[in-house]
Amino acid sequence: MEKELGETISQAYLSQLESGKRVHLTASTRDLLARFFKVHPGYLVSDPPDFSTDLLTDVAEESDRLATWLEASAEEWRAEPEIAGFFAALARTTDPRRYLALLSELLALPLSELEQIVQRLTAPGSSAAERELAP
Repeated sequence: MEKELGETISQAYLSQLESGKRVHLTASTRDLLARFFKVHPGYLVSDPPDFSTDLLTDVAEESDRLATWLEASAEEWRAEPEIAGFFAALARTTDPRRYLALLSELLALPLSELEQIVQRLTAPGSSAAERELAP
């Protein structure tokens, strides 16, 4: 853990956890372990006593599943702001599938051509009308 993350957990602290003298991890220790094991910190805590794994509602609609996945992905990638921001922005759109379809088409373009298009569309003074008239 020290080699990979540059942080450690003391032997005394681990001993307290093992013996039951300390029953809960501190938030910082939980975050450190989550980073080390590459899991969400919530994975390392017990479910509340009244937690139920029973399915309480019908299976979510596909659009809800996608939005939920996008939001979870944004959280998972929070250490990389560009990726997290992309997932979060996509989750907030009204039609993420349409955006994904368009992005899929953009991936077929050469990267240099795509960069030129984006630069032209985001250039200062470039209005929507100007963009529509441009070749």
